[in-house]
Amino acid sequence: MASADDSPTGGTLESTDTQQQANASDKGDLSVTVGAVVFDRSKNGTGNSTGRLTSTTSWTPPACWYAPKYTPEKLQAYLEPIWAADSTGSEWDAQQREKYNALDLDKGFNKDKAGKGYWWGSYVNESYPPGWDACFDKEYFWVDEGDAPPADVKNAITPEILAGLAYNEIRVPGTEVTLAPAGQTKVNLPTWAWLDGAEFKPVSVTASVPVLGLTATATAEPLSLKIEPGTADAVTYPASGVCEISGSGSIGEPYARGKAERTPPCGVKYLHSSGGGSYPLRATVTWKITWTGTGGAGGDLPDGSFGATQDVVVQEIQAVNR
Repeated sequence: MASADDSPTGGTLESTDTQQQANASDKGDLSVTVGAVVFDRSKNGTGNSTGRLTSTTSWTPPACWYAPKYTPEKLQAYLEPIWAADSTGSEWDAQQREKYNALDLDKGFNKDKAGKGYWWGSYVNESYPPGWDACFDKEYFWVDEGDAPPADVKNAITPEILAGLAYNEIRVPGTEVTLAPAGQTKVNLPTWAWLDGAEFKPVSVTASVPVLGLTATATAEPLSLKIEPGTADAVTYPASGVCEISGSGSIGEPYARGKAERTPPCGVKYLHSSGGGSYPLRATVTWKITWTGTGGAGGDLPDGSFGATQDVVVQEIQAVNR
């Protein structure tokens, strides 16, 4: 049976140690606590053009999980008003009072174990990935500090779940590429494209559950840039349209004087003009995702991608008559 406060949003934590809050350090770093999970986004991508990664596979972030939710006192403060309102039925209320030993003033709700464990409950990933309602089948259960949750709790919080939640919080820079010629280009003229390596550096988010000492960091590193010209009447460089990252961390190569006769390592050549309009060139960066966590855990998560479209005006080369 689901917990009385199980709702699509999972609710706000009531425990002093784990309640929803935002904390800013003296350096301006921000951490946000949600569902007993603290996110450190201080090494995340920044700026107005950043965006969320889309997995290149069918992978979705963790949908729900079980983690510490209430201290004994806070669970009592939450449940007793519900029972007093008689909104859940006297029979169910009586069963609940018996389960939590509510009539014992000293030991009810495990108050004799205060500071030595927590009542665990379910939380929902508020992006609502598939299966977000899979953790509504267990009522609150007690776990002593230092003990593992019961073996039948399939979605108990782990470093790997934290890594998936951290992945979901990663934001990467926008992908508007620098073009040369800039603004507009000519038919049959190779147009160079590149991304600044200083901007496209690894980003990461760390997720943790402080009361359990669990943590995991998901890191995204740029792998490649895919150029889609926005028309079939174009040639990409390389032919696949996929530009690999260089050893310097840049994608593509900036154009400079003296390179006009060279083929760009990353770019496009349009074969027809865009008429009175423009072509929607789409640039998509693929990011490799790895994670590390408590106890030496770690591994790979599916690659993610993020792209953007920019307009390219292509004009005919004008012949000069003499």
